[in-house]
Amino acid sequence: MTGRYDTIGIDCVAMSADDIAAHGAEPLFFLDYISMGKLVPEQADEIVAGVARGCLDAGCALIGGEMSEHPGILDPGEFDLVGFAVGIVERSEILPSEVRPGDAIIGFASPGLRCNGYSLARRALLERAGRSLDGPAWRGAHHSLGDELLVPSVIYAKALLELRRHVTVDAFVHVTGGGIEGNLVRVLPAHCHAIVRRGRWEEPRIFAEIQQAGDVSDEEMEQVFNLGLGMLAVVPRHEAHRAVDAIRSSGHEAWLVGEVVDGTLGVTVERGRA
Repeated sequence: MTGRYDTIGIDCVAMSADDIAAHGAEPLFFLDYISMGKLVPEQADEIVAGVARGCLDAGCALIGGEMSEHPGILDPGEFDLVGFAVGIVERSEILPSEVRPGDAIIGFASPGLRCNGYSLARRALLERAGRSLDGPAWRGAHHSLGDELLVPSVIYAKALLELRRHVTVDAFVHVTGGGIEGNLVRVLPAHCHAIVRRGRWEEPRIFAEIQQAGDVSDEEMEQVFNLGLGMLAVVPRHEAHRAVDAIRSSGHEAWLVGEVVDGTLGVTVERGRA
């Protein structure tokens, strides 16, 4: 819709590399596949440049890929981008390990939508509110709505590896589709319940804009979006502050956002509490 293709390759690498890193592994190499209705060299160059930049951020090598044309299946200008990554970890170091009551939950800052919730964002901002992609992202903003929605995904892979050199990590949680609750529950044992408190981190302005424009409930926002936390780390409570410091030293903002307690398997997201 914007005619910009320089960020989507970064997003593709982020989803593959950070899924690998969340298991405690180091991403090693990446391959891409692009199918197009009609090959447009300038468009392909932008896409592949984004993939290359994403691999640089993830610390993995772009070792190959494929490009094909599918006229009659895809219209000219349409394309499908696919990514594939391989990483390595010692079997004894695979995460999650033993998450236990008392563990702290650390959140990594994430600007933008980070690959999830674009259908709801388009419906709320463009269809219901009639906003223009060329207009300001919000009142007083110095960048456009299109620029805001195209903010590329932060890639956390290097920071996750570095964090494990400084503290014990029981689990990483890549917050993608399903939001904080839907992803955090996957690393919890049956006797553990996680509590995450909204208000402990800075939620990017775009989420409030979407919620207001689309009259979206808190529950739906929490299920669709990461609300500003792209990755979580579950660490022993006594190492929480050292973990936050290590993450910030690696170039990412981070906060102590919750804890693990005894209880029924599940996640509670509490609202409006610091």
